[in-house]
Amino acid sequence: MEFFYLKSVHIIFVITWFAGLFYLPRLMVYAAEASVMQDATAREILLKQYQLMKKRLLYGITWPSAVITLLLGARMLMIYPLTDWLKLKLVFVIVLYFYFFSLQRIFKQQSVRKFTWTGQQLRAWNEVPTVLLFAIVFLVVMKNTVDFWWGLAGLAALVILLMSAIKIYKALRKKP
Repeated sequence: MEFFYLKSVHIIFVITWFAGLFYLPRLMVYAAEASVMQDATAREILLKQYQLMKKRLLYGITWPSAVITLLLGARMLMIYPLTDWLKLKLVFVIVLYFYFFSLQRIFKQQSVRKFTWTGQQLRAWNEVPTVLLFAIVFLVVMKNTVDFWWGLAGLAALVILLMSAIKIYKALRKKP
């Protein structure tokens, strides 16, 4: 019974963590675009507001959710046997944490007004957790690696679709 309670709370914090992983890069996109605005007054107002929003999201929701997700996941690993599909899932989860740490680094850069990523680059980077979410959810639901190659093909198709959507959106934004 303990496992199911742990699993339920783990899923809740995974969802809140992903909320942060999806929204934080969006705010970074807006900040990057605001940083190149011609109107200095509007630029300053927006950059201060976006920084406040990013800070609250990162430290109030995303970091606590990431830590609780990790702790509950580690506890569940002590109860649940380590299977092949779970090992592969853990690889994707590790990649997800590296992605999360990259957002922390971008946040710190933007907090000192160092905008090394363009809005377009951040839009593409914002799709990484979507791809990882697909991979993780399918592994958890299917619980096997036999279908991994089909899943990998599906992920490749998803990446192509997402990148195409980003390019189309960019083209639409440039139209007068």
